[in-house]
Amino acid sequence: MPSATKILYFFSSALATSISVGLLGFSMSTTWTHATMECAADLANTTFANGSATITMDLFDMISERRSCPVIGRAPEEFKVFTELGKVGTAPQVLHGLVVLLLVLCLVASSGSILIALYNSVSNPYETYMGPIGIYVCSSVGACLSLLLLVLFVINLFVNRVPEELVIVVNTLGPLKLQNTQLLMGLGYYLVLPYLALSLMAIGFVYLYQHAAYTHQREQQRPTEEPKDGLMY
Repeated sequence: MPSATKILYFFSSALATSISVGLLGFSMSTTWTHATMECAADLANTTFANGSATITMDLFDMISERRSCPVIGRAPEEFKVFTELGKVGTAPQVLHGLVVLLLVLCLVASSGSILIALYNSVSNPYETYMGPIGIYVCSSVGACLSLLLLVLFVINLFVNRVPEELVIVVNTLGPLKLQNTQLLMGLGYYLVLPYLALSLMAIGFVYLYQHAAYTHQREQQRPTEEPKDGLMY
């Protein structure tokens, strides 16, 4: 049976990872970006009916709202993100799919970390993939993948100009001119950051336990110093 100290550290690691999984799961169901841009119809190089367009997007669904772009009073419309990205081009669709795939892999890696941490809190495995090494690997993979997906999502927004392209492909009333786009990252995007921090915290708990166990072992192995006999003069 593990010591109380080991149970405390490994259970804390499992708890931190469990919270991170909950946050990441919630992030996949909420808004990731909100974009607003100036919009005008563009017919025969003549610009008129200036208005605005807004795209609110999560990972799977999006809402397009246009005001005088190019007509007045158009109701918000809902679309499927992957379907509309397919109309934009292959690269934006592939990058977005990669972001979703990395999120799923993060959940899988964190689930493995939770199981290994709980197993270590009730048993004493050897230094194998089912010990601290397993937690280091799983949590590190989750942290690295989460950082990568954050970068890929931003690249897709700014390099491929996904919000502007989505406004164009969902418009059925003629060509548009878009400018002055303002992008705001949503709650879903920012929730990946505490997931990253909690994954590193889970690693930290295990490292602290190993450091404490190593220090205790060294103290147990330290030879007992015998007092030297005094020299008689």
